[in-house]
Amino acid sequence: MMTAPPVSLSLPLASVRVGQPETLSSTAAGPTSRAWTSAIRKAEITGPVWLDGLNLTGDAQADLKNHGGPDQALCVYPGVHYPAWTEQLGQPMLPGSFGENLTLAGPCTEQDVCLGDIFQLGEAVVQISQPRSPCYKLGLRWHTPLLPKWLQDSGRTGWYMRVLQPGTVAPTDTLELLERPYPQWPLPRVNSAKYELREDLSLARQLADCPALGEQWRRKMLGRLSGVLPLYDDANRLQGPAQS
Repeated sequence: MMTAPPVSLSLPLASVRVGQPETLSSTAAGPTSRAWTSAIRKAEITGPVWLDGLNLTGDAQADLKNHGGPDQALCVYPGVHYPAWTEQLGQPMLPGSFGENLTLAGPCTEQDVCLGDIFQLGEAVVQISQPRSPCYKLGLRWHTPLLPKWLQDSGRTGWYMRVLQPGTVAPTDTLELLERPYPQWPLPRVNSAKYELREDLSLARQLADCPALGEQWRRKMLGRLSGVLPLYDDANRLQGPAQS
């Protein structure tokens, strides 16, 4: 039985989007000049859609090694961040610009939610599993190679959710907080554990022990703790694979 959350939190949606992998190309010179495959360009849906344990109906991922799976069934981004990105990038950044499934309306940001938060969304029940780790394909889409690093450094990363109960969801639904089992893990603290380099790995150890943490992030934390992975091993994610 779920216990009542310590706060009341209702997050309305600005849009719901799905997309299929497609091969894209960039005509820009330099590191953004490459062909690439992604489902980052998602189309808005206006009616109810089924959410299962992996995806909204009509949604898919191109790179199943790094994206998708039960811990990344939904990608969520706070729409309140887009005006700042519009100003920084000098072009309109609208709901869906970062390839998210759910764009939030209203003032909610990463600071307002915690790892493990459980929400009702229409008929479905979903849980925050990990922040989004922005990758180089965002830079390719917007011809701005530094964009993934800017997202990471700003903390305006958005987050992923797993599905605890499948069901139909609609753009008119809201994310209604049902339970907050780990209030000690607001998302800025989770991001800090991964991205702020420190010799003391106690925060990484605590994060790895949180049951709500997605397995991808848990492997990162455990790899650093064991010495199998360096303290910072995200260059390939941010810059993309080397081009031959």
